[in-house]
Amino acid sequence: MHTISTSPRSLLLGALAAAIATLAGCGGGGGIWVGVGGSQPPPVTPPPPPPIANPLYLVSAPSPFAAGCSGSASNGTLYVNAEVEPYVAVDPTNANHLVGVWQQDRWSAGGARGLLSAASFDGGKSWTRTPLPVTACGGGTAANAYSFASDPWVSIGPSGIVHAISLSFDANDTAILATRSLDGGRTWASPSTLILDGPNYANDKESITADPGNPNLVYAVWDRGPTNSNAAPATFARSTNAGASWESARTIYDPGSSAQTLGNEIVVLPNGNLLDLFTQIDYPASGPQTAAAMVIGSTDKGLTWSAPIKVADMLPIGATDPETGKPVRDGSDLAQIAVAANGSVYVTWADARFSNGQYDSIALSRSSDGGATWSAPVAINPADHAEAFEPNIHVRADGTITVSYYDFRNDTADPNTLPTILWLTRSTDAVNWQESAVAGPFDLDYAPYARGLFLGDYQGLTSMGSISEPFFVMTNNSTSNRTDVFSAPQAIVTTMLNLMTRAPMVHSAAAPLLPISSTLQARVAANLARLRQRREAVPRSGDASPPPVFHP
Repeated sequence: MHTISTSPRSLLLGALAAAIATLAGCGGGGGIWVGVGGSQPPPVTPPPPPPIANPLYLVSAPSPFAAGCSGSASNGTLYVNAEVEPYVAVDPTNANHLVGVWQQDRWSAGGARGLLSAASFDGGKSWTRTPLPVTACGGGTAANAYSFASDPWVSIGPSGIVHAISLSFDANDTAILATRSLDGGRTWASPSTLILDGPNYANDKESITADPGNPNLVYAVWDRGPTNSNAAPATFARSTNAGASWESARTIYDPGSSAQTLGNEIVVLPNGNLLDLFTQIDYPASGPQTAAAMVIGSTDKGLTWSAPIKVADMLPIGATDPETGKPVRDGSDLAQIAVAANGSVYVTWADARFSNGQYDSIALSRSSDGGATWSAPVAINPADHAEAFEPNIHVRADGTITVSYYDFRNDTADPNTLPTILWLTRSTDAVNWQESAVAGPFDLDYAPYARGLFLGDYQGLTSMGSISEPFFVMTNNSTSNRTDVFSAPQAIVTTMLNLMTRAPMVHSAAAPLLPISSTLQARVAANLARLRQRREAVPRSGDASPPPVFHP
């Protein structure tokens, strides 16, 4: 076990002064944008980097895994000390208690040597790290001594029990493992195997959700399908005793033999109903493959599920280095979901419809009737001709909608660097959005390369009362320590922006009411094909060929 207590990068008074100066001049990421999706010309030179008013806290540390801990197993190039794909949860019984998880020591061809967890009891300032026992490197028993792990997720129930989940795998097997902690994330129980498949089936993109209204109920969901077809139904398992044991896994939605689900994620509405959000990717016999954000619902805690309801078509083209064309593995085939205390539901994803297929913006749709109907998508980030990617969403207890995302608005013509910024935008009405920089610019070119520059298919975002908490990966200027996980409690900027009348503002704007062009459809289909190839053991020759086992 390793413990680190890190100091903020800037003192509180200096951060406050920077926030006031920024707001007074509306500089950096400030200004007022009207009509996202407009046609203003791109700037000749990038704007100056925005000042970062809030402190950052380092969460990760040098890898605790010993050389050779997974035996002779390998999966491409090993990036020791590279952390990617973090997620975080806050304890409903103690707002200063957070638990995060991430992939530790990423392989280029898929997965990592293990998953790490970190617990904080002071609002994200200091962290105690512990490996999850889901791989051999993480201390798994013989039954759980897998070589690789991916897709970490964490949730904390109403009694404070912490639940984590892993996709653990070897060359021919994929397993979904769930583990729990009874001491706030300091130690973890031996995992329960929710499903184990050999080479004929693959499991992918799991998540775990503790029911906030019942400490005994925990839900897990993922996609599972035969490796010789395009099918991957949504698969579900449930615990009724706070994760001590689990019911048998079963299919809850099957889109058919020529379609798959991906990125299943369950949220619990204030009335106790469940919603499962997922991307449905269709592989028609003729025509391009397509993607849509979909939900299914349950009114009986997961025993039965409704027919699917479409949230919106998803039209991402994916992010690339503007100068070199190097791909960014950005999880653009995934959507994220959040629920407000009043029952409103919000879904966000990357989408190119607002620029007529030139670049991805951050799209948002909402439902005020429990997921039965959804608003038309709107863009919620500036129309500055910069690629934006990997949105994450959370609704605070006070009703403020928060969305974090990366973008390239400070990119330069230098092909040797890729300046990237993490932003946090927030709104009380889903129309007017205030944006501030969380971290950066940092050079994305230092990220581990996993069939694309890779920070993870998602990042973490939660809140502690009125304090938003991005939990994310940023690169270092080092090939021996390419990335680290950071915590960035957003207290100063959030407070000051709400008090100032000249706050940076974005007005959400709907997409043009025009048919989707064939060019955009083709770019979306090509991006979906690339994303699928990046999650597989070997590249595919085409949609008609049988996909091999996923290596996410």
